[in-house]
Amino acid sequence: MHEKLEHPKPAVADKDTARVESFSDGVFSVAMTLLVVGLTVPALPAKNAVPTPVYLWNELGRNWPSYFAFITSFATVLIMWINHHGIFKLIRRTDGTLLFTNGFLLLLVTVVPFPTSLVAEYLLTPAASVACMVYSGVFVLISVGYGCVLLAARRGGHVLPEAKPEIDSRIRSCFCIGTPLYLLATISGTFSPWLSLGICSALWLYWAMVGLRRGRAFGP
Repeated sequence: MHEKLEHPKPAVADKDTARVESFSDGVFSVAMTLLVVGLTVPALPAKNAVPTPVYLWNELGRNWPSYFAFITSFATVLIMWINHHGIFKLIRRTDGTLLFTNGFLLLLVTVVPFPTSLVAEYLLTPAASVACMVYSGVFVLISVGYGCVLLAARRGGHVLPEAKPEIDSRIRSCFCIGTPLYLLATISGTFSPWLSLGICSALWLYWAMVGLRRGRAFGP
């Protein structure tokens, strides 16, 4: 009798999130690209008027809120992408809950160009408070979205064993730092649009520094 040879089953990959990361990267890149739509070319002067260099410089200078909103939001989405990349370095596999929570987060990321356009258009008007409240409010939801992704990964047991303390730290950052301060920025918008934007800008600087520190800790 010939012994039946059993072929070993292929080992399940220890980390299987490539498709989710590729899809997410595509959504982030589209959101960042759409931000530039808010930058408009100054209109030509009235009929029979000659567009002089001084006129164009003045018009470009008048559009500074658009440049401010674009740079701030581009930097914010870039930092969100870096932190999203950092999160998925700590996750080894996915399930339906994690996929849906990640989808919810990506939905919010694609919304960012809209409040950015609102701020660019209304920052120098009496309606600036509403524009800044909407802008900050979107980031409240995004902070919650990040927290939901982290919780889904943690509770689903999809986190690399050595990364559990880091995941817990990120969850605390989302719900104890990000969400409350973005909510404060939203409330501040009712009486001080500039304070609202200042809090948001300070937070993206904070997230940038945290992202750099965490990146060094866990490698490329």
